[in-house]
Amino acid sequence: MSDTGLVPVAEKVSALAAEHAQEADRTRKLALEVVAAVREAGFARHFVAKSYGGSEGGFGELTQAVIAVGEGCASTAWCASLSALSARYATHLPQLGHDELWGSSPDTFVVTAQPPLGKATTAAGGHRLSGRWAYVSGVDFADWALVCGMVATGGEPEARFFALPRKDFTVIDGWDNAGMRATSSHTVVVDDVFVPEHLSFLRADFISGKNTTSSLPAHNAPFQAVGGLTFVAPAVGAAYGALNAATNAVRGKKVNTTQGVDLCRASAQIDSARFLVEQNAQVLDERTFTPRLMARCERNAAFTADSLVDAVGALVRAAGTSGFSENSPLQRFWRDIVSASSHVALRYETAVARTWPAALIGE
Repeated sequence: MSDTGLVPVAEKVSALAAEHAQEADRTRKLALEVVAAVREAGFARHFVAKSYGGSEGGFGELTQAVIAVGEGCASTAWCASLSALSARYATHLPQLGHDELWGSSPDTFVVTAQPPLGKATTAAGGHRLSGRWAYVSGVDFADWALVCGMVATGGEPEARFFALPRKDFTVIDGWDNAGMRATSSHTVVVDDVFVPEHLSFLRADFISGKNTTSSLPAHNAPFQAVGGLTFVAPAVGAAYGALNAATNAVRGKKVNTTQGVDLCRASAQIDSARFLVEQNAQVLDERTFTPRLMARCERNAAFTADSLVDAVGALVRAAGTSGFSENSPLQRFWRDIVSASSHVALRYETAVARTWPAALIGE
């Protein structure tokens, strides 16, 4: 596992984020000092090349750091995770694109919209793009947005990603979920914007992990192995936060057998979830991209999300009425974990139901 120093700094970010978590949940926005702390900690630069001042970190280290932040605030961990992995996706841009994104700072905050919901036409030196993308997490404080659209080619339409500076897109405030309230997962709108060729790349390269610009190992990883890790690691961290909140709620009280069983099962489920998430990071760092192990990564992510929902439900039962107090972090972690686990990348039916049984049976 790489050691860029991110994990110990992430623990400090976690403490700061925890102090502001209740207010962030109320206002549906991360405090400016928390956003600054995430940036200064090095999440956005974690996968950026050292030639631009980046860390060239690994997946295992990032996973540990995201879990640490999630223990304080799930929304902060979600945005930290996406800032790192969105920058990694942007490394597929041509070299001039790297220069534009990171030439002045490795801490450029990139957000991503993966569904190909935009429409683009070929223009001299690039493309003209229009579209609307919902649920773009972290967009309130993004410097760049990486969005996907279909390009008419005369034959089969071609899916491409387009990198847009802040001035080229509009944000519509529409995120009103019960959980993960402070992720700023709003809607990005682009209206007939010119995107030069060096700020675009094929979605097929993003999926396959083939990077024609960078040879760094972390920049050449298939999306199948990466996808779920982005979203499930924050939920694991939040589950540890929920466990802390639940044990604080019952401390000093007589714990009955039912509560004891709930605490036992939930704590084991959370530790098991962490193991499975770390297993996914290990596949990425060791680059063991076999069809079976990549399918296992998808299975691990979906199963982890499912089991964390069960675990936090048990913790809420164990804590009793006090856990539902508006001043209790437990009810916030509960809402956050249920919301995070509903993400399409963490659903069994998205891909796991097809890929893992086939890998298991050997078809």
